[in-house]
Order: sequence, then C-alpha cells, then structure tokens
Amino acid sequence: MHSRNAPVRPSAVLFDMDGTLVDTEHLWWRAVAEVAQDLGHRLTDADLPEVFGRPVGHTAAYLRRAVDRPVPEARIAADLGSAFAARVAVDVRPRPGVVRLLAELKDASVPVGLVTASPRHVVDLVLRTLGHEWFALTVAAEDTARTKPAPDPYLTAAERLGAEPRTCVAVEDSPLGVASARAAGCPVVAVPSAVPIAAEPGTVVLSSLEEADLALLSRLAAAPVRAPGTRT
Repeated sequence: MHSRNAPVRPSAVLFDMDGTLVDTEHLWWRAVAEVAQDLGHRLTDADLPEVFGRPVGHTAAYLRRAVDRPVPEARIAADLGSAFAARVAVDVRPRPGVVRLLAELKDASVPVGLVTASPRHVVDLVLRTLGHEWFALTVAAEDTARTKPAPDPYLTAAERLGAEPRTCVAVEDSPLGVASARAAGCPVVAVPSAVPIAAEPGTVVLSSLEEADLALLSRLAAAPVRAPGTRT
C-alpha cells in the first residue's frame, strides 16, 4: 500500500527503441545514406526531418521523390531495411542509463513496453542484445494500421497492458515520437538524439536517461492531464 506522501507509480513505462533504448540512429542514417547514394542523392542536414523518427516507408517515399527516378518505393524500402538490419546485427549498444532504469522498473514490478516504428525483424535483432526479459510487450511497425506520429502505437500498448494512457509514461528521443505519445495522452520523458525537442506541460526533456528514475516517472504519471500543446 502506498504511503500518503509516496507518488503513484506509472501503470507502465513505454520506451521507444531507436535512439532511446539503443544507439541506432547513426546506423539508420548510414543505411539511408548508402541507399540514397546508390540512387544518386547525397544526404545533408536538410534531410534529417524525413529520416529520423520516420518509418521505413516514409523515408523510402521521400528518397523516391528526391531522386525523381523510376525506382519502385517497395524496392527502396527493402534496400533500406536490409542495410539497416545488417548494421543492427553487429552494432547494438544500449543508451546511457537504459539498463539501470530497466532494472529499477523491473525491481519495482512496473510493466515495461517497447513501442517502435521499426519493423519486427529489427526489433528481434535489437532484443537479442538488449534482452527480451525486460519487456512485457513490444509494438512494432506491423502491429498498428498507422505508426508514429499517429497515436496508435501507444494506444495499442496501453490497451494490451490494460492501462490508461494518461498513467503510462512514454520515453522518446524524437519530436515525432513525442507527438505520437502525447496524442495518445501519455506524459513523456524525452531525451533528444538528433533533433531538438521543446519542453512543454506533460513533456520533460533530459540530456540523458542517467537523469531518469522511478521517482521522476511516478511524478509525471501522477501529474494532472493536459491536452498536447497546452501552456500553463
């Protein structure tokens, strides 16, 4: 039973994968750069919004438009997936603070979910290194009709865990991921990886997950619910 002064723990903590749990954003960028170069396009910082935090299909469609060549999007998507998976298979590293935070949540019996826009085969590759045992469930790109920035992935995770989204804390690294979680009604801890994220009510921005602990997540889960974009 909770003491009167103890914050209520989150019903669940829902982690994004790429750039949040594991340091794969640089692997994705290299994979996209390789495929883009084969198509005759050189990636620059201007391409960042169409690469990071986006599902494979979105980036494939973007590259197809950028090169203006009759290359099927499905082939570009397949090449992106293969190039990324090859890198993930040999170079997956947990982000700073991740293993400690997962262990703290496990010790406290707080359910943890993995919610990603990456395909299932990439999730499986990552979990071979990170470990399946941390997660009560995983939601991959194939598991919802719409992926991030739509709220569907976080709504699906909360529903499968039997929890209200407002009592589940999402942990994200990209503006699109934050938008997905906030649209679902989840409070968010954001640790930006490649693109800045603005703090706002319901979104706490940290420089590293080494700064996060169960006490912080509990305070977020207990805070009054505000609609995304609401200012105090």
